[in-house]
Amino acid sequence: MWTKKNIGDQTGKTAIVTGANTGIGYETALALFEAGAHVVLACRSERNAQDAELRLRGQGGKGSLEIAVLNLANLDAVREFARVFIQKHSHLDILINNAGVMTPPASKTDDGFELQFGVNFLGHYALTGHLYPLLNATPGSRIVTVSSMAYLRGQIDFTNLRSEHSYDAFREYCQSKLANILFAVKLQRRIEAADDQVASVAVQPGANKTDLSRFMSEREYNAALDRIGALMDPWQGALPSLYAAVADDVNGGDFYSPDEPGGYRGYPAKLAIEPHALDKAVAERLWQWAEEATKVVYPAGNQ
Repeated sequence: MWTKKNIGDQTGKTAIVTGANTGIGYETALALFEAGAHVVLACRSERNAQDAELRLRGQGGKGSLEIAVLNLANLDAVREFARVFIQKHSHLDILINNAGVMTPPASKTDDGFELQFGVNFLGHYALTGHLYPLLNATPGSRIVTVSSMAYLRGQIDFTNLRSEHSYDAFREYCQSKLANILFAVKLQRRIEAADDQVASVAVQPGANKTDLSRFMSEREYNAALDRIGALMDPWQGALPSLYAAVADDVNGGDFYSPDEPGGYRGYPAKLAIEPHALDKAVAERLWQWAEEATKVVYPAGNQ
């Protein structure tokens, strides 16, 4: 049973955790801070970041903390975040693409993309691309992208990524989480083709007591509980991300999940990715679409 007590000393490492002010992101940042890392709390607002920093310092940790504003719903803001970070830091050991939104009312990013697809996937695609040269210059660096078992129901509808035709909150959530796994795996293929030494890993946190479900109605929430059973506390949901970020036996292209059947509860374990999330043709089309939409071109191979 792997927990954060198994995390080795992370002194000297720098980590970015997106969405670090709440839920799984907060617990991920806390564990890395406790283990000695310099943790950048990348949050949507300065107030959220300051609040997280205050709470984390109250918990105690042997690492250090830095706050930063990151609005994943605005591609210019993503670019600026990365520019400032690269100016300030000589290395980046861990990037945890954690922030996300689930089943909001129909809405769009500042650039006109459906909000869940734009934040959960596209903003992280752009962020990772802007930071990739620094990651690649840091020996042993890892990129951890957070998905969900909702990816099982996902399908990429390339005709509706701006909600051109219709909007279904849960359908779009599933699509965004499928996109995250397609991205993580495709990125690893490109890394290997370029003979780079970065590792791209996907995770999913199971079912947890967080405010991610804030847009669900009481009826929807209760129906979900009936289907999936008891929820875990956020510290446990953070474990797959932490395992992927620090464990010695992690390889690029892996997928980590809570280990109980269904993936809703348990402790980190490697899980097979279902075939539709390994579809190379879909992944290539998604990558090319994201590259054109964001104008972010990765300096890596074309596999």
